[in-house]
Amino acid sequence: MSDRNETSNVMWGGRFQKPPHVAVQALNASIHFDKRLAFVDIAGSIAHARMLFRQGIIAQDDAERIIAGLQAVRAEIECGELTFREDLEDVHMNIEHRLTELIGAAGGRLHTGRSRNDQVALDMHLYLREQVDAIHEEIRVFERVLLDVAEANLDVIIPGYTHLQRAQPVLFAHHLLAYVWMFERDCERLRDARKRIDALPLGAGALAGTTFAIDRAAVAEELGFEHIYENSMDAVSDRDYILETLAALSLFMVHLSRLSEELILWNSTEFGFIELDDAFTTGSSIMPQKKNPDVAELARGKAGRVFGHLTGLLTVCKGLPLAYNKDLQEDKEGVFDALDTVHLLLAVFPAMISTMGVNRERIKRALDGDYSAATDMADYLVRKGLPFRQAHEVVGRIVNVSIRERRALTAWSIEALRKESPLFDEDVLEKLSPEAVVNARRSRGGTARDRVVEQLTLARARVG
Repeated sequence: MSDRNETSNVMWGGRFQKPPHVAVQALNASIHFDKRLAFVDIAGSIAHARMLFRQGIIAQDDAERIIAGLQAVRAEIECGELTFREDLEDVHMNIEHRLTELIGAAGGRLHTGRSRNDQVALDMHLYLREQVDAIHEEIRVFERVLLDVAEANLDVIIPGYTHLQRAQPVLFAHHLLAYVWMFERDCERLRDARKRIDALPLGAGALAGTTFAIDRAAVAEELGFEHIYENSMDAVSDRDYILETLAALSLFMVHLSRLSEELILWNSTEFGFIELDDAFTTGSSIMPQKKNPDVAELARGKAGRVFGHLTGLLTVCKGLPLAYNKDLQEDKEGVFDALDTVHLLLAVFPAMISTMGVNRERIKRALDGDYSAATDMADYLVRKGLPFRQAHEVVGRIVNVSIRERRALTAWSIEALRKESPLFDEDVLEKLSPEAVVNARRSRGGTARDRVVEQLTLARARVG
C-alpha cells in the first residue's frame, strides 16, 4: 500500500499498515541515550548467535556471517562511521538493521529465540556489571588517597564537633578515616548489588520463554554470568538490580556530600583548617579576593540529582503489572546519568584531597582556649569517686565562669578549682591538653594515636 514505508516494515513487519506518527516516533526513540549499550549489545548477540548454531537452530554459515557482520558493525561504531537512526528507535534495531545491510537475509536469523525484552535486559546487566566494577575500583583509589592524607597528618589534632558545636578534640586522621569506613560500606553495597546484576535474563523471550531448544547455561558461561533467571516473566520485568545500584550510588553521594560540606566549612575564612588547591577552586566575576570551593559545592548539589534518579525509577516500577511495559524504558537515562555523575566526581576528588593544604598552626590556635577538654575534667572527678552527674554539674559551673571571664580551662589555678571541688589535684591540668585528651581515648575505634594507627593498618588491609 502507498502509506507503508521502510520504517514500518523494518520495525513491525506486516501487522501495521502505517508508519508511526512523527511524535510517537520521537517519544519511542531511545537511541540518543541507549546507544552507549552498543558494545554490550553486540557481545550478547555474538554469544546468542554461537549458541543458536551449537543448538542446530541456525546453520554454521549463517552463524559465521552474523558474527563477522557484528564485528564489522562494532568496528564501524568504534571509528564513528555508523550513523544511528532515530526512526529505528533503539540501539538493538539500529545494530540489527546495519547487520542485515552488511550480510543480507542471514542477519534476520539473529533474532531467533529472543525478544527485545530479554535482549535489553541482557544489555543492562552486562553494562551495569562493567560500570559497578569500575566505580568500585574508583572508590578504592579514593580511599587510598584518604588513607595517605590521614597517615601524613597523624600528629594533627582538630576540634571535633557535634551539632556543629565544639565537642572533643580528635586526630585529623581519625576524622578522615570515618569517611574511609563510609566509602568501604559503599563498596560492600556495590559488591552486593553486583550479585543480582550477575544474572542472565536472555532466553526469557518476550515474557514466556521460547519454543526453540536454546542453551541458556552456555550463553551464561560465555558471558561470565554466575546465575540465570529461573522465571521468564521475572527476567524481563526485573529492575531491582538497577534500583539497588542507584541506592548504593545514592548512599555514596550522601557520604561524598557530607565530606564536601566539611571541606567547604574547613576551607572558609572562619575555620581556615585547610586550603584547597587553585586547580579545584574558582574565582568571582566581581570580587577579586574570592576562592570558591566549587568542586565540593557541585558534589553536594549533585547528590540530589542522583537521589532523584532513584526516586524516579522507584516510582516507575511501583505500579507495573507483569511482565514488560514500555515504562521500563525509563530505567536507562537516570542510571546512566547517575553513573556519569559518580564517575566524574571520583575522577576529581582524589586529586583535590591529595593536593589540599592542612593549616596546622591555624588548627592549633583554634584549639587553644576552647572548652573541649571539659569531659575529661569531669572524668577526672569520676575517677576520684564523684558520681558522673555531679561531676558534670561541677565542670559545667567551671565552664560557665570560664566563658564569662574568657578564661581557658588550663588557666585555672588549683586553688580556684578546689573551691568547686576538693577532689581536684595538681595533676588535673596536665590531663587537659589536646594531646592528653586525644590519647586518653584508647577504646577500640577511639581517637588515641595508637588506635588510629591500628585503624590505618586495618583499613589498608581492607582497601588493598
